[in-house]
Amino acid sequence: MKNFNLPKNVAYILETLESNGFEGYIVGGCVRDLLLERAPNDWDVTTNALPSDLMKMFPKHVDIGANHGTVGVIFDDGIVEVTTYRIDGDYSDNRRPDSVTFTPNLADDLARRDFTVNAMAVGKSGEIIDLFGGVADLERGIIRCVGEANQRFREDALRMLRAVRFAAQLKFKIEPETYNAIRLNADLIRNISAERIRIELDKILLSNNPQQLRTIVDTGLGEFIFPEFTACFKTEQNTKYHIHNVGEHTIQAVANTPPRLAIRLAALLHDWGKVAARTTDENGVDHFYGHGEISVELAREFLNRLKYGSEIRDSILPLVKYHDTQIQPTKKAAKRLIGKLLRSSPNLSDEIFLDLLDLKIADTLAQNPEYSGERRQLANELREIYAEIKRNSEALTVADLAINGRDLMKLGIAEGREIGENLRRLLDLVIENPELNERSKLIELAKKT
Repeated sequence: MKNFNLPKNVAYILETLESNGFEGYIVGGCVRDLLLERAPNDWDVTTNALPSDLMKMFPKHVDIGANHGTVGVIFDDGIVEVTTYRIDGDYSDNRRPDSVTFTPNLADDLARRDFTVNAMAVGKSGEIIDLFGGVADLERGIIRCVGEANQRFREDALRMLRAVRFAAQLKFKIEPETYNAIRLNADLIRNISAERIRIELDKILLSNNPQQLRTIVDTGLGEFIFPEFTACFKTEQNTKYHIHNVGEHTIQAVANTPPRLAIRLAALLHDWGKVAARTTDENGVDHFYGHGEISVELAREFLNRLKYGSEIRDSILPLVKYHDTQIQPTKKAAKRLIGKLLRSSPNLSDEIFLDLLDLKIADTLAQNPEYSGERRQLANELREIYAEIKRNSEALTVADLAINGRDLMKLGIAEGREIGENLRRLLDLVIENPELNERSKLIELAKKT
């Protein structure tokens, strides 16, 4: 018996169910998080009350999926989902049950769940219902299927990727039988929509243990999710600057980036082009000329395949393209590269330069440490240069100039395409000499050019 501090809304639902003669338990991830002393992201309640009963008890409700047993109880600060105990029917598409049957038994409901750590329930008084060893698996740090693992994955193939995700988020290990079942059923992930795969992959990337990407590859899931990445583990880097194959280097780079989705995706994608670009010279040294451009195309294809939106694509592709660009530690070099980055998409801000520096540092840290110090120092110098550029409000794009296209037209200096060409020439001058960014000076310069 434990004293859990339940939210008022959840406690109210459990009390209402009990006062009306029904059972009520919190269930699933919120129980797991409470036992791990983590704050649950959301709360789910399960009960033997039918959806029709729930709608009568809670007049302020929304039908989330009453046919499948779920009713949302509406509160001023959100919705709590309440679901009737159920037994799932066959899963003919490896995605969702063909039918569900309501049951009066909590045990039947818990038996249909994916992993033991998600198959526990807690009542209002704090009693823990643990029929499948979830508490013990939490203590051991294990992700294990409820019942027979092959059956669980054939029911919903996404559970294989969810196992990896929970291992990443909780820093747990996947129990051997569960792991082997993933390897046996990996091809079933093809039946899962790109959107569902993307959601799980994003959570793995943003976890404190993105190294679990390796598990996706090792279990065979990678062949169906990102075969381009799987191929990276077969691509060696025989050069003094590297000590890992491309795949292992990539995982280390991802782990070294800040936990922001765009930059972690960029780290995942940045070297995929090395598989095709690799050449070996007469001394046995590998080279990867042009791999950045190839990586951009592979990254674009992957991001489209997994249905990423245009906004995040626009923030990732420039990072992949310029991740290997050599930048001199000068304002001019920094501003010119920032300009290139910003021209990649109208949705970007100049802070993408900081993301690029973070990616460069992560890339460097994943290389041979004997040669990484100078590159890290360079990236830090460029960070300081960027800060000074921002403090001085120095021009980075034509929009930052003290003159614009309308000015050039009114002065009769340029029209049509000439306007853009003139503004870019003026920007080049201002990048070289920031003190020229004054209206009168730019007008004089525009007249001369």
